[in-house]
Amino acid sequence: MSEASVAVVIPALDEEEALGAVLAELPRRGSAEAGGTGPDAPSARPGFHVREVVVVDNGSTDRTAEVARAAGATVIREPRRGYGAACLAGLAHLRRSPPEIVVFLDADHSDDPRQLDDILAPILAGRAALVIGSRTLGERERGSLTPVQAFGTGLAAILLRALFGLRATDLGPFRAIRWQAFESLGMRDRDYGWTVEMQARAARAGLTVVEVPVRYRRRRGRSKISGTVRGVLGAGWKILFTIGRVWLGG
Repeated sequence: MSEASVAVVIPALDEEEALGAVLAELPRRGSAEAGGTGPDAPSARPGFHVREVVVVDNGSTDRTAEVARAAGATVIREPRRGYGAACLAGLAHLRRSPPEIVVFLDADHSDDPRQLDDILAPILAGRAALVIGSRTLGERERGSLTPVQAFGTGLAAILLRALFGLRATDLGPFRAIRWQAFESLGMRDRDYGWTVEMQARAARAGLTVVEVPVRYRRRRGRSKISGTVRGVLGAGWKILFTIGRVWLGG
């Protein structure tokens, strides 16, 4: 059975403290079931190989780019700030020679890259086009998700179900999507609305979206969003605005 090609996009802004550990923990190949990467893994399981890891330096002033290169990642610079802007820059690079599946992962060590098998399993088994790593369904380290973040995520999940019929529990950043499915979505958000836009557009397009439980850890370093009142309010407003815009056909 041939292995599916996977590319991983990691937006990063001043993450030299955490990024090395993230890249070290990221599996480069395996079978898409938990525990399926060992020597006893049956060959009949769907396999994957990480063809490329793309770290998008979103205007860092520290050694983020140097850490990424030292770990063998491709570094793309996107000086225009914004989570979505960084993701779009990484995807523009991959578009020259697209993978079968693209994975998104945060650079702050809050996501656990060792669960890549779990994230990919529903896609490789043909059960999903988009997989979201749900922190709500999984294990959360104490202090990893603030009460305000949890409330905002819950509200967004309610709106996604009410407006799009999508059963969602989270807007988790650790996710995977088939390349062709992603290209059909017409993603355009350049900041905080990126994750919820993907889920809303996928639901509108009739794509099968699956959630899997993931572990969530306290981030290393200071958060650019949850660490400030401005960041929390800005993210919350943009998420609600994005849901409304997609619902209205924008």
